[in-house]
Amino acid sequence: MLDRRQPVAQVVLEHSECARVFQRHRIDFCCHGERSVLQAAQARKLDVATLMAELEAAIQARSVSGDQDPRALTTPQLIAHIVNKHHAYLRENLPLIQTLAAKVSRVHGEHNLKLRVLAAVVEELAETLLPHLEEEERRLFVALDTPRSDPAEIESQLAAMRDEHLGVAGLLAHLHDTTDEFTLPPWACNSYRTLFRELMALESDIMTHVHLENHVLAPRFVA
Repeated sequence: MLDRRQPVAQVVLEHSECARVFQRHRIDFCCHGERSVLQAAQARKLDVATLMAELEAAIQARSVSGDQDPRALTTPQLIAHIVNKHHAYLRENLPLIQTLAAKVSRVHGEHNLKLRVLAAVVEELAETLLPHLEEEERRLFVALDTPRSDPAEIESQLAAMRDEHLGVAGLLAHLHDTTDEFTLPPWACNSYRTLFRELMALESDIMTHVHLENHVLAPRFVA
């Protein structure tokens, strides 16, 4: 049984299927994962009993996926997983989403001015995340995988990483605001619908990515 006093990040660590429930309710389990389920529910004005029931239902309904618990991975394995799965996803998909957001803004921006803001937010996400990936792979991950790295330098780099993650969390929140919680108008064309579908997938991947770095990788190096 879950405990409403558990941190939301801990819930996701132990039950990855709960991430979708938290995401659906806009509960940040990556950058603000230290909050308890109760505190998160109160912040989103949700009934905590209902939220707990949804989480329990997700746990009960999960299928055996065979996915390995990321906490069981060695540090080199975890870094490889983050780079090969999440960094690769962003490098492949962010430029495509940028192009799609610009197209939808160009075609429908006069009809819905928020689409112009949305295109700018997606552009800022790309400008923030893509250099962030390079910096992590070039400096942080090398230091974490080098036995004699300076602990103070590692702590400094991890603090910088967490600060950048907070900035990304703010941009994701802005995505929700400019899309009205990813609500499509009846007249939305296929490009419009595809854009919103890709943005929802992007958010899901980023939250899992940041969660792994903040709550699985970083705690191995900072008390």
